[in-house]
Amino acid sequence: MARNTTTTVLIAAMLTFAVEAVARGSLGEALLFFVEPYRPALATVALFTLLLLALDGLLGRLHMGVLVLAPIVLGLAATGLQKSYYLGDPLYPTDFLYGRQILELLPLLARERLGTAVLIVLIFAALAVLVPMAWIGWRRRGRAILLSDRMVRLAVAVPLIALYASILDYSTFSWTRDRLRISPMMWDQKANYQHNGFTLAFALNVPMAKVAAPKGYSPEAVQAVGKPVLQPISVPEERPDIIMVMSESFWDPTRLPGVTLTPDPIAFTRQHQSGNIFSPEFGGMTANVEFEALTGFSNAFLPYGSIPYQQYVRNSAPTLASFLKSEGYETQAMHPFEGWFWNRAQVYEAFGFEDFRSVENMPKLETRGTLVSDDALTEQIIARAERARDPLFLFAVTLQSHGPYEPGRYPQESIKVGGRMDDWTRGSIATFAEGMHDADKSMRRLIEWAEKRERPTVIAYFGDHLPPLGPAYVGTGFLDDNVAPRTGSAGEMKRVRETPLVVWSNRKGSAEDIGTVSPSFMPLLVLRQAGIEHPYYTGLLGELHDRYRVVDRHLLIGADGKGIRDWSRSKQPDRLVTDMRMLQYDALFGEKYGSKRFFPKRSPVGPLIAGPSPGPRLPSGRNPV
Repeated sequence: MARNTTTTVLIAAMLTFAVEAVARGSLGEALLFFVEPYRPALATVALFTLLLLALDGLLGRLHMGVLVLAPIVLGLAATGLQKSYYLGDPLYPTDFLYGRQILELLPLLARERLGTAVLIVLIFAALAVLVPMAWIGWRRRGRAILLSDRMVRLAVAVPLIALYASILDYSTFSWTRDRLRISPMMWDQKANYQHNGFTLAFALNVPMAKVAAPKGYSPEAVQAVGKPVLQPISVPEERPDIIMVMSESFWDPTRLPGVTLTPDPIAFTRQHQSGNIFSPEFGGMTANVEFEALTGFSNAFLPYGSIPYQQYVRNSAPTLASFLKSEGYETQAMHPFEGWFWNRAQVYEAFGFEDFRSVENMPKLETRGTLVSDDALTEQIIARAERARDPLFLFAVTLQSHGPYEPGRYPQESIKVGGRMDDWTRGSIATFAEGMHDADKSMRRLIEWAEKRERPTVIAYFGDHLPPLGPAYVGTGFLDDNVAPRTGSAGEMKRVRETPLVVWSNRKGSAEDIGTVSPSFMPLLVLRQAGIEHPYYTGLLGELHDRYRVVDRHLLIGADGKGIRDWSRSKQPDRLVTDMRMLQYDALFGEKYGSKRFFPKRSPVGPLIAGPSPGPRLPSGRNPV
């Protein structure tokens, strides 16, 4: 048995090296993981050894466990490598909550890296044939393990695997974990995976799916949040329509160094721009930006790698939509894609939207390139607003400019790209710039329509995140890698996170000097433009905005523009920030001690609109478009 165990250890060591080489995309970095003494390579080998011993004990054949373990961990490592290429983040256990979304987007992703896509398909096809053949062969010819030896393997391996599971709780100190050189770095996941290796870092993230209560959480602590007397709800007699459009990957491509674009693709936006959104994401994860913009809450107070739409939104939650609905507004959401994507159909219902129009229940809309055009969606927004009898809150997410940006997506391009670059980079930038030009024209159409309305109307238009331009960033010198870093100074992070923001109304024009703000401040900015006050959205959130413009997981940016890096690791973080985290936990996961105080609901009173609306009244929230 000793000789067989030695062989198992060698197999575990080779598997560990293979996983690291695949996950890091480098044999050299995988070798460093083994030779640098402060890395937990031996701890990973030990874990794989225990798993292989346990699997052999269960299967009854010597070294058969590798046929189960190797495809799983190598497949995860390969998936992690591809995710880091597109989004810059490692693979988290929570990522499998949106596996269906990834499958839906595969045709788009494959067009950009066709060779890689073909290679991946061939590898999976080969494995689909070879693994079952090896399994059958091993079952027939592999050396059987005596029942007594199987019991010994399980008796040794299972308790030790359980010990590993217990020490992976990063929130508590573990002497054993420390001796094994496992160092949880949950505040910096790139460093976490770099130091601990793919397997252990992935395992360390498993407990993060659960949101722990903040220290000191209690009814008294929640009631102590904010001022003793909060700002009451106040709504103007003429309640304006509020239209928020989150534009897919809406960004200023003239920021690419050494690139000239003729004409300016976002000229109208530039004339009306109020400020910038500091996106919590880069190149994707739209739903996390959407979560902040609709709730006024922050991803910074959730576990790293969280996807609130997939993990946490199960019941009704306080949102901008639910508040306005309680004030007599019709609440409408629109997105010209499948309703299940990012779990939007269920989330929008929980958020207080009376109706959600997706590709399933919209009329067939014109496409531009491969996706529904921004122009077509804009016409749907206008049609819905024109049919509203009561004040309308409409939230729309566009689709046309979703990446990747393969050259030649648009047969006729109106934006000329100048500068020194290779043909692929030029074509990719041309595709993206054309999409931005279309988005800019759509916003112009929306504002020019609203200018002619008698009904007061507020329009907010912003980008969710920078586009996944990948190699074009490197080719132009905007980035050193395909994706932006997660941490850095306030100036550097603004450069790689800012997207344009316009907050406008047909009574006041464009809001000015908003600066760069987190999307969680969108309810504050929109309600201020609408002349509406609320205990949380313009009260407590307004207090936070007076002190900080950006609340990010790694960075706070104050009203003075100065950044505070790694604030969450401070032993004494700002009380206002910890109060916000306390209230967010209470509202989403806790006992809702603060609901009546911060999110009161009242019956709407007084006239709901500025004037009559054309046409007969239709059922609220179910007006056809």
